[in-house]
Amino acid sequence: MTDDPTNAPTDAPSPELLEAGRLLFAGSADFATAAPALGALPPMEGVEIAFAGRSNVGKSSLVNALTGRNTLARTSHTPGRTQQLNFFRIGERLTLVDMPGYGYAAVEKAKVEAWTKLIHAYLKGRSNLARVYLLIDSRHGLKEIDTDLLDGLDKAAVSYQIVLTKGDALKKAEIEKRIAGIHAALAKRPAAYPEVLLTSSRDDRGVAELRASIARLLQERGA
Repeated sequence: MTDDPTNAPTDAPSPELLEAGRLLFAGSADFATAAPALGALPPMEGVEIAFAGRSNVGKSSLVNALTGRNTLARTSHTPGRTQQLNFFRIGERLTLVDMPGYGYAAVEKAKVEAWTKLIHAYLKGRSNLARVYLLIDSRHGLKEIDTDLLDGLDKAAVSYQIVLTKGDALKKAEIEKRIAGIHAALAKRPAAYPEVLLTSSRDDRGVAELRASIARLLQERGA
């Protein structure tokens, strides 16, 4: 861990990797399609990454911060606004998937259950899915409902990385404690990527590091 946990990873990305991440998201970023059910999923082409997390954790806001486009992904103060798998094309090499939030949502229970099944089915059956970025509200940390998803990702051998959101709401000592606790929780999880990132879509904290992490993943995949 770096001396300043508000920035990054165990090993801070190199200037070259930061620039690769900037360039990756400086190009085109366009909505491609929405899939309300497995039968509506687009063909598996190129590299996909997915953003998952509890309802109202800030997925859509972080997608917009990553791409520098304030309205690419719809944001709302109402949990459960994202009701399908939303696919965004990032340049020519990457597809980013904004997933329905799990847990509380201001809609009927049957619809929430349907979203949950869709999420788990997608995660298990998408061979070009390179990594799931699991967003966790930094103010609250990992909850039981999050660990249920982690169990499923470990079982399916799907690589995932924890990204803390709303990091501007915590003081430095609180951030250190939160990151240390998550590292401890992930220590024995086989599919967990060991680097925990802290971000804030409000002040762009950690966004450059997240872009660099994604760029590194593409390099590892030869994309």
